[in-house]
Amino acid sequence: MSASSIPRRIRCLNKTQKLSVAGVSAVAAAALSLSLVPAHAETPAKPQTEPQAASAAPVVFSLAPSAPQARTIQASIIEQHSTAEKLVQAADAAKAKLAAAAKAKAQAAAKAKAAAKAKAEAAAKAKADAAKRSTQVTTRSVARTPVYANNLDGWISEALAIMKAKGIPGSYDGLHRNIMRESTGNPNAINGWDINAQNGTPSCGLLQVIQPTFNAYHVPGTSMNIYDPVANITAAANYAADRYGSIDNVNSAY
Repeated sequence: MSASSIPRRIRCLNKTQKLSVAGVSAVAAAALSLSLVPAHAETPAKPQTEPQAASAAPVVFSLAPSAPQARTIQASIIEQHSTAEKLVQAADAAKAKLAAAAKAKAQAAAKAKAAAKAKAEAAAKAKADAAKRSTQVTTRSVARTPVYANNLDGWISEALAIMKAKGIPGSYDGLHRNIMRESTGNPNAINGWDINAQNGTPSCGLLQVIQPTFNAYHVPGTSMNIYDPVANITAAANYAADRYGSIDNVNSAY
């Protein structure tokens, strides 16, 4: 069989398949050599005393027994090569599938990581913005908080601001007038001779408030000290509002 009659795929066999082909070729060659015996050959007779003339009959070579075997071997090799190609293709497909799955998994992980990072950055930014707004509000609140002088004018002004927030009526003039009459503006003034003093509860502070009245009409957010100027004024104004309608309506001892 000529090389040109063998399919191209046979020429592309690997080493193992080439060795198989070589073995098969050897078997075919052996079979071919066995078929080269003359067609008329018989068991040689006993030698004669006289030489006989050599037979002139031609030797017949028969290739018929080897041709089917060669075709069978060729078909088997082609089938083996086709199966090997299919196995290689299947392995390549599986490898490609695994690579694609790994790539998709890596991309999903990277996407999730990026999303988590973006979420964390957004949360951090929101927190920073909230802190900034809180600081700004606090700063504005501090800036708007008035600073009152530590004197009679400052005490009355601060007391009026608290009274306004609490809905307690009264004016600067009404407070100032009663303060000057009761204590002449001395926050530590104490009346030790009137009936309240005789009963053990002397009048104290700017507006001369007794302790039970101070406790009953104390304004939340102010000091619990009866001598505190602002606490004394607001408690007295709260009491006057309850009893007289306003501290402005008080013009004598109350």
